[in-house]
Amino acid sequence: MRKFYDEMPNGYQESIQKGLSAVRYFSRNMSFGAGSKDEQIARLKEEIEAADAIVIGAGAGLSTSAGMTYSGERFERYFFDFAGKYGIRDMYSGGFYPFPDEETRWAWWARNIYFNRYNDAPKPVYQQLLSLVKAKDYFVVTTNVDHQFQRAGFDKKRLFYTQGDYGLFQSVNLSIQKTYDNEEWVMKAMEAQGFVKDSNGVFQLPENGKLSMNIPTELIPKCPDGGSDVTMNLRVDDSFVEDEGWHRASAAYADFLLKAECLHVLYLELGVGANTPVIVKYPFWQMTLANEKSVYACINYGEAFCPGEIANRSICIDGDIGEVFKMITTDNGQTAFSLPSSIR
Repeated sequence: MRKFYDEMPNGYQESIQKGLSAVRYFSRNMSFGAGSKDEQIARLKEEIEAADAIVIGAGAGLSTSAGMTYSGERFERYFFDFAGKYGIRDMYSGGFYPFPDEETRWAWWARNIYFNRYNDAPKPVYQQLLSLVKAKDYFVVTTNVDHQFQRAGFDKKRLFYTQGDYGLFQSVNLSIQKTYDNEEWVMKAMEAQGFVKDSNGVFQLPENGKLSMNIPTELIPKCPDGGSDVTMNLRVDDSFVEDEGWHRASAAYADFLLKAECLHVLYLELGVGANTPVIVKYPFWQMTLANEKSVYACINYGEAFCPGEIANRSICIDGDIGEVFKMITTDNGQTAFSLPSSIR
């Protein structure tokens, strides 16, 4: 039986095809942008203001800049017991650890989900980004699964989470192509481990610092439709469930790209690394090449570059995303970076 979304455009697949096309076309001649860092930041400010449409492509580096780190102080504070007993060194690798039982595994995941999905980022980088683009016609495509765009106030109709959402479960029974909100379960599982809500309703460590590393057996999550086991709705293999919401967002992305094809578009890439370049980076390169009115901009710490074929319409800023935003915004969100006279 055909599903309703079979007739809808698929922005995910279409952009991947563009990305693959870019890989075959572009030479190995890479550029790191022309001009000083200050000049490139000034050009970025100018393009944000002038663009008819902005397509934002976000990777893990954006959340890292916002303080959503998977190791270091955040990990040591909330996962000290797992680190001590199992030798786990960061939140990402812990997701693959062979825990001894389901009670322990789901205790780990409850913490991982809570601190990376139901908490605001420590730094206001997402809010700074919103202040820059909220008056523009924008769309966001992201491989991040931490929901920080919506928490910062971005319009959910302008967001496409390609790789899933920490806030969703899916059944291990792949005949059930649905996802399930996990917020209520996460809150119960956090309480079961001993976390205590503060006056703002945010879970904190108990005063005695003692936590349980497992949840009661009856709290192990199950699928509401049939009682099967569940897993995270994250794209780790071909079992990832692309539900109705995912397909609608994919279609909205395709529609936005089609509408912007002949406009002055800024393809703004933020913190996209080498793990999934075919979803954001390569398609952005290809779309910039295809539209002479468009500009490609990349902010990335240590990985800001572009193909030589689009170097004359590219901005590459090597630096922390949050620090760059600070240079072009004031506290009230108004742009405040003056253009060097050489590029006015």
